[in-house]
Amino acid sequence: MEQAPTLFMEQAPTLNVIVAEPTLRERTALRRRLEGWRDTVHEADSERAVLQRLSAAGADVVLMDIELTKDDPARLLSAVARLHPSTDVIFLTSRASVEDAVRAVKGGASDYLMRPVDDALLSSTLRRSRERVRLEQQLVRARQTIAARVLGPAMIGESAPMQRLVQRVARCARSDASVLILGESGTGKELVARMLHATGPRASQPFIAVNCAAFSESLLEAELFGHDRGAFTGAVRQRLGRFQLAHGGTLFLDEVAELSPGAQAKLLRVLQEGVVEPLGSDRSVKVDVRVISATHRSLKDQVAANAFRADLLFRIKVLELRVPPLRERVGDLPVLVEHFLSQFSFQAVAPSITERAWHALLSYDFPGNVRELEHAIQHAIVLGDGDIIDVCHLPEEIGGSGDEETPFPAFMALTDAHKLWEREYLLRALHTAGGQRAKAAQLLGISRKNLWEKLRGHSLAEHLRSS
Repeated sequence: MEQAPTLFMEQAPTLNVIVAEPTLRERTALRRRLEGWRDTVHEADSERAVLQRLSAAGADVVLMDIELTKDDPARLLSAVARLHPSTDVIFLTSRASVEDAVRAVKGGASDYLMRPVDDALLSSTLRRSRERVRLEQQLVRARQTIAARVLGPAMIGESAPMQRLVQRVARCARSDASVLILGESGTGKELVARMLHATGPRASQPFIAVNCAAFSESLLEAELFGHDRGAFTGAVRQRLGRFQLAHGGTLFLDEVAELSPGAQAKLLRVLQEGVVEPLGSDRSVKVDVRVISATHRSLKDQVAANAFRADLLFRIKVLELRVPPLRERVGDLPVLVEHFLSQFSFQAVAPSITERAWHALLSYDFPGNVRELEHAIQHAIVLGDGDIIDVCHLPEEIGGSGDEETPFPAFMALTDAHKLWEREYLLRALHTAGGQRAKAAQLLGISRKNLWEKLRGHSLAEHLRSS
């Protein structure tokens, strides 16, 4: 296997590449060269396969035999630009002229290489893509840092489920495809939508949110599509709809499962044609909007029950994100509590939490998720004495679970409580898994190596059984 240039391995990022060649032998040869440079490679044998892969997961580069475009590379380039504008397309050919190369590059191709392509030329060509990806990654990190300061706790967390979500959000933000966000109430679906917008190419344009469950059918259509004066009783003036207000930016449709059949049909037409017709008007208004939808319901079940259109589901769910409930990311509870203590405290130093209050928080399932935790900490700070939060300061439904004996000392700093809680939670996971390493790691959402390191840190390694 060839070795990558030092620059690629030490400084420049690896690439996500689609290799499109007509034969398995050619695809395999090119894949091995790229994997030698630690790039991630996905193979395709047709133009259609390339576009399907781009639609599903995107890519940094498409390396493609121009013969697969059936003498119409402009059509492919247009489709790639629509699906994933940042993707570089590099054509490979065995027969070409200067005119062909100029035409392809003017049409949007990044480069046009003659076979056989040696390693030096290929790595030099890909270096431009690596530099672009590196700059994009820096921009995404900067935007995430800024957005996290504004958006708060939805993206706070070091647990495996949250890290997977953050990574997926970063990838989805680069695309312009529609996104469906799934998650229980209170998990922070709107904040995830705002993160997608704030770290994407439309960040400088409007972000408009509408709760589809908050309006009657007629009022919702007026909210979404706008209306002319006299369109209905009370419509005393023309009003722009949310689609028009979001033009150039992002429209967030929260609780999209609550749309009426009529509103679903009109929304589908807007997504298909890119135009809206205000109520009471016969004119069409063109809109350019990225649509992000969210729901706590199963839209597959809604489709099966004929309550939601299958064709609309396909339109709004090009990409999908699932926000984990708090019970699946309990390892993030201490850092979330610390965040809310700092946010709501009236004092320079946040109050301490007694062992009974801490145990009550750890023992509660939080059906309302992060939103419920936020309200619980705010409630406790308001009712507390300023320096200490005890179980009596928590909401009754939470405080009632904190009366049991616990292994914690009377008072502790939050960091110490986190360590003690983690030890107890590891023991609980090991007991549930019968001491099996793989099963315990799966329950905790971490790798077996990470589990082993945590157990050694808490002097619990002797509790492990091989699996």
